[in-house]
Parts: sequence; C-alpha cells; structure tokens
Amino acid sequence: MARTGALDRILQILDGLQEAARPMTAYEVARAVGAPLSTVYTIINDMVDKHLLSRTLDGSVWLGPRLYGYGLSYASSLDYLTVANEEMNRLAAEVGETVQVCGRDEGMMVVLLMCEGSGHFRVTSRVGSRVPLNWTASGRLLVAHLSDDERTAFFARYAKPSPTGRAEIRPEVLAHNARAAFDERLSVQIGESDASVACLAAPVVDPAGVCRFTISVVLPEAKAVQHTERYSQAARDAAARIEQRLGWRSQANLAANAA
Repeated sequence: MARTGALDRILQILDGLQEAARPMTAYEVARAVGAPLSTVYTIINDMVDKHLLSRTLDGSVWLGPRLYGYGLSYASSLDYLTVANEEMNRLAAEVGETVQVCGRDEGMMVVLLMCEGSGHFRVTSRVGSRVPLNWTASGRLLVAHLSDDERTAFFARYAKPSPTGRAEIRPEVLAHNARAAFDERLSVQIGESDASVACLAAPVVDPAGVCRFTISVVLPEAKAVQHTERYSQAARDAAARIEQRLGWRSQANLAANAA
C-alpha cells in the first residue's frame, strides 16, 4: 500500500473540514480522511501551532487565520474575479434570478461567487461549496476543452450518482455532452442535483480555448423550461462581456455572439 505523505494528509484534513463546513474533533477528522487517529492528531497539533487550524473551546478544530491571509492574497491576484463579480451582479439584476460564478477543484465544481436574485424563489449555494462535476451544468463545461480521451477518463474517475438519481454517470455520454455544450457555449441541467431546480451555464474561455470558469443562472425548473432562450442568451452575453473585458475576446466576436 502506498504511503500517504504529510502534505497529502494536510490537504485531506483541510478538504475534510471544508466539506463538512463545521469544526470537527480529531476523531471525526481521522474517520473522514481514513487515517490513523495518532497520525491525524499529530498533524493537527502542528497545524494549530502554525495557525493553519484553530482550536475551539470544546477542542474541535477549524480553519485557521493564516489560511485567511493566503486566501486574500490569492483573491487579490485574480483580476478576473473582479470583472466576473461585476457581470454576475449585472446579470442577476437583469434576470431577477440567482447567478453563480463557478470554477473547478479536481473532480468537483466549486462556487466562487454568488448573487441572489430578486424573485420569490431563491436558490442559494454557499460560496466555497463543492459538488461533483457531472451533477451540474457548469461542471461539464469546466472540462469540456479537454481532448475526447481526457474527458472520458476524467468522468470515469470522478462521476458520481446525484441525490435525485437523474445525473448522467456514463463517462462516454458525459464526455460527448460536455463537448457539445462547450461548442454551443451553453450547458443546461434540470433537476439533476436538486429536484425542481435548473441551471443554465455559459463558459468563460481564455485565448487558449480553456474554460477558466462559468457564469450561470439558477432558477426554478418550470421557469427554465418556459423561458429557456431568454435565460440562455443572457448567460451567454454575460460570459462574452467578461471575455471581452479581460481581453480574451475581440469586439468583433462579441458582436457576433450578440447576433
């Protein structure tokens, strides 16, 4: 059996805490990451000493203040998130629905930014929340630029059944659908991860043809079915504006997209 290195254990602990979204005891962490309690306890103590973790009054551990500083430095270097945030808010005001900006963390889609809509029906996801890529419209787009073989291998490794049982899990089908959605600059998901909830996502693509992140409209299934074209075009237009503002898309291409 391959030995797990200290750095891998640290990442497993951080990922486990992020996924749980709450402080955990050393025993809970060890069980979540599948590691010996003695090993996890030693690493946790070291991480607390270095302020990568903080300890609560009851002895549980949570993400530490040093990580916050790293996060701020990383976020400040990502100019595209500033532009994406502005266009996200513009799109949410335009359609009156929840809008998300999403990226990829290995086999998971992660919510980077979110703006709630003004409508009565609100679908919210905590910023930082992660779900398998095959559950979401955005997730499929985030790997759609890969080669056919790479996409198939990717989904074979990471695709998981969704709570509703409606998410596609066949690697070949996912690989084909992802590329088709990328070519259309639109991915649609209805009721695959949450019942009666739909998502229409557009990719934001850099000059190398890589989907860097997505912008999506999250809304009730009935609304999405009834007004698919309206929400689809709004998402595409928002993605195109982001690309144009970042210098990833020419003005001519922007006009062609609007036409």
